[in-house]
Amino acid sequence: MAKIIGGITTAHIPAIGVAMDKGLENEPYYRDLFAIYPPIREWLEEEKPDIAVLFYNDHGLEMFLDKKPTFAIGCAPEYENADEGWGIKPIPPVTGETELSWHIVNHLIENDFDPTVCQDIKVDHGATVPLTLLWPNFTYKGIKVIPISINCERHPMPKPSRSLAFGKAIGDAIRCWDKDSKVVLLGTGGLSHQLDGPRAGILNAEFDNWCMDKIVSDPEAICQYSNVELVEKGGAQMVEIAMWLAMRGCIEGEVEERMRNYVSPISNTAVGVQLLIPKD
Repeated sequence: MAKIIGGITTAHIPAIGVAMDKGLENEPYYRDLFAIYPPIREWLEEEKPDIAVLFYNDHGLEMFLDKKPTFAIGCAPEYENADEGWGIKPIPPVTGETELSWHIVNHLIENDFDPTVCQDIKVDHGATVPLTLLWPNFTYKGIKVIPISINCERHPMPKPSRSLAFGKAIGDAIRCWDKDSKVVLLGTGGLSHQLDGPRAGILNAEFDNWCMDKIVSDPEAICQYSNVELVEKGGAQMVEIAMWLAMRGCIEGEVEERMRNYVSPISNTAVGVQLLIPKD
């Protein structure tokens, strides 16, 4: 049977992708951020997962305001990237895992979720920046990826509790898949940040660290907040914690926090990184 070996939270800030393209990792502005990732890369190299289930939000590359599914799952054999206007170079195609993707879709529908199925979709920086951070030099080519998008741009968005329940259903689907595969989960997106408007640049480190505590010990506690309350506490893009909740929901029971770091601000965004391992 398939086995979930761990979950990783990470930012997907476009400026990170530009910095990697330009070789700026050791510049003072970025140094502390990029110093976070080598231990996680070492863990991935040691564990060698077969599949990455990647929770992200599409920022308009494929799912714009006129067509915005609440939950969407990639079921394609390959995913391409395209120029989004941020200055990030498009990355080589990402290999999909169609069999597990369809298994997840069927399981979700049998358990009262109705995701949009995407058999031809380009993935944006929400997916590509985490892949290049965790598998630099395009070494993600050795792993199959299932991109799962959650709406974090247009209201109404899924409640935090719904994103957590969505992840729980996906975790159940993975565990009952009858293939001997190792699966790693990626919950992407920043913590407190807002990119425009009068509150642009808002950060709330105290609330961010509380959320990181609760992702480990009590993810349901985050669900006490509505999306509006999350915006009030951490800015318009704080709702991206939906991807973290979905990732954590996939893991049954308790987790060991193997690593944690928090850096701010990078492009006016608080970056939280965690490595969570399921407890036996």
